[in-house]
Amino acid sequence: MIKNKGDIEGIRMSGKILSRALLALKEKVVPGVRLSSLDEYARKFLKGEKAYPVFLNYRPEGAEKPYPAAICTSVNEKVVHGIPNAYVVREGDLLKIDIGVKYNGYVTDAAITVGVGSVSHVAKKLMEVTEQSLYRGIGVCVSGNTLGDIGNAIESFAKKNRFSVIRELTGHGVGFELHEEPTVYNFGKPGTGMKLREGMVLAIEPMISTGSPDIIQLPDESYATSDGSLSAHFEHTVAITENGTEILTK
Repeated sequence: MIKNKGDIEGIRMSGKILSRALLALKEKVVPGVRLSSLDEYARKFLKGEKAYPVFLNYRPEGAEKPYPAAICTSVNEKVVHGIPNAYVVREGDLLKIDIGVKYNGYVTDAAITVGVGSVSHVAKKLMEVTEQSLYRGIGVCVSGNTLGDIGNAIESFAKKNRFSVIRELTGHGVGFELHEEPTVYNFGKPGTGMKLREGMVLAIEPMISTGSPDIIQLPDESYATSDGSLSAHFEHTVAITENGTEILTK
């Protein structure tokens, strides 16, 4: 789905609200905070911005029921889609916060991983590598390149640092809806796949683990690493414009 300049401006406004929401949530992540309280805060924040939490009541293909919260909060081995519940985060946890925002009909999607208090050396490195792999992917997200270039940039950096890309979870197009074509894999071969062009808006989101690249689905429909290893997740919504690639959720 190609967006025009007006669409990208609308998505940009949505992205600004999302980035402020994520920063505010990050500041609230301290030992002792309850996941459900982060969700409550996100709902109030977005209401104050006259924006809508697009995850709330969203039912992706294959899901048994609509998603019941405004944000996803996934701890440690949980990779994505963790439902905010009564869990109280502890020193050393890795918390992934994923949020989608709809504003004036335009949708953005982004995620961060936050270390709770003091975290292990491995956890710190995992966060750094995952975030850097995101920027490696964004760096090749330019008109004329391909989706395979993005995936290759992400996976090669993760592998270089001896971490695993979780292959079954992907990025996607975004802007008019939460999930649009194309699928943005976090692995690939340079020069393969769909060619990138001006007007594309993509949610690029590497999910990386310290161990297995395989995942399992838990009873609450969240996904976790199959071997219980730590995972991290960073995501931005980006637009390919005539002036280059713009991060709309920075």
